[in-house]
Amino acid sequence: MTGTQENPFHEGERAAQERAGVGDVSAWAGGFIRDHLPSQHRAFHTALPFLVLAGADGQGQVWATILDGAEGFITSPDARHLTLATSVEDADPLAGRFAQGGDIGGLGIELASRRRNRFSGHIAPGAEGFTISMRQTFGNCPQYIHPRGLRRVTREPREVARNSVLSDAQIALIERTDTLFIGSGHDGREGAASNGYDASHRGGAPGFVHVESPTRLLLPDYAGNNFFNTIGNLMADPRVGLLFVDFKSGGLLHLTGRAHIDWSPRDAHDPDAWRMIRIDIEAVIERPAALGLRWHALAGQARHLCLTRRVKEADHITSFYFAPLDDRPLAPFAPGQHLPIAVQIPGQAGMTARSYSLSGDPADRSAYRLSIKREERGLMSRHLHDALWPGKVIEALPPAGAFGLPEGDEPVVLISAGVGLTPMLSMLHALAGTGRPACYVHAAKNARERAMGAEVRALVTAHETLRSRVYFSEPTAEDRLGRDYDVEGVLTAEAVIALAGGNGAHFLLCGPPRFLSDIRSGLEQHGIAPGHIHFETFGPG
Repeated sequence: MTGTQENPFHEGERAAQERAGVGDVSAWAGGFIRDHLPSQHRAFHTALPFLVLAGADGQGQVWATILDGAEGFITSPDARHLTLATSVEDADPLAGRFAQGGDIGGLGIELASRRRNRFSGHIAPGAEGFTISMRQTFGNCPQYIHPRGLRRVTREPREVARNSVLSDAQIALIERTDTLFIGSGHDGREGAASNGYDASHRGGAPGFVHVESPTRLLLPDYAGNNFFNTIGNLMADPRVGLLFVDFKSGGLLHLTGRAHIDWSPRDAHDPDAWRMIRIDIEAVIERPAALGLRWHALAGQARHLCLTRRVKEADHITSFYFAPLDDRPLAPFAPGQHLPIAVQIPGQAGMTARSYSLSGDPADRSAYRLSIKREERGLMSRHLHDALWPGKVIEALPPAGAFGLPEGDEPVVLISAGVGLTPMLSMLHALAGTGRPACYVHAAKNARERAMGAEVRALVTAHETLRSRVYFSEPTAEDRLGRDYDVEGVLTAEAVIALAGGNGAHFLLCGPPRFLSDIRSGLEQHGIAPGHIHFETFGPG
């Protein structure tokens, strides 16, 4: 469902949202949940070499698995369907589900670029593979995804091992993993769009999954998008499936069991977990070399960068400038891209990795600028704000990301809230002097929470094709005296459209999910074509 027709969340998800204290998520999340694949998602899925799928077998046990295929094996005949031109091995725990058809959840994920999109629907066998009909689809932000490159190999599956407990070798694989996939499901009111299964990604520092015994795992649950799809499913139905991938060998380790949610975890092995999922294992299937894909860490592309200076831009927002340690120039970046970085945080087993939008001028090759908000429960952002000072060194991969300025010379409207201004400021720099009309529209509570206002004013003043409009929703008395903003109130889609002038403009959005949902839904309701709405989300809601 699209969320404008009914509440897109079932009772388990709503109970989880209430328990977490995040309010009525359905009030703003409907714009993210659709009953079809937007054009960007269709292009994304059909370029993938594999899909993660989740569902139940004939005995009702929930599993997660991966289907891969030859180049281009995924196609999309229309916005409501994907077709998979591939076969499934008998050893796959969901082989029966795929052969007979039924409800499934799916995740498209690109580890190299850290993009991912999820869907639920129905899979049916066909003459040359399978067809998936969509029920719900939505995108995800790229948190906790560890970048990896991949290559294709000739598939040579080996003997499958089945058991009810983990072996020593399987425990070792889990204890060094930084990535897993989790399947869960829910069957509620007949015909509800929220029925079915969900496939999701989980990531963390190597060893983030704690093996308590050969039949029990502890999986930390970190800050996410506040949808609580997995947690909500498990509150309604504790059946769960886990999938661990041996990225070097293409092996798959499938687990199924039952989950219990600990809302106040006291386990010392991960104090940054908001919740802990305890999983009691009922069955184990190991499929060595099951995939025709092999992944490798992008360590060869990583380089060391030194923090040269840091600038406080607003309450809780600081800019960090990173320069190379050697004489090689920094890799260029397109406005809107992010920089994957990794640091060693005391108390963490391995390097902690995150990606942050580049906020500087793409023409400036002397340093990368990351403008980062300190999140009280954010492991990385807390470390950067509290412990990273000039002279400290980090690891960084090349800039990446598909969010950016659309081609052409149509006007663009750059719309942001809070720290979502970071890619927009980079785009504003790139547009300066090009002659392409652009309007920078930013929403903040007040001057204390607005960053880089002087930089925006300087750009707009120096270039007649650039404009800006700043909204303060809660200006202070001092703000009203200084009047360093344009409008007191909440930014709306109607206001954005009026600023665009109805001239075929492209609208680019970045900010918290609620803000994005409200603006994007409003733009669409006022007739703006989906192809002219581009957005980037980040962090928890």
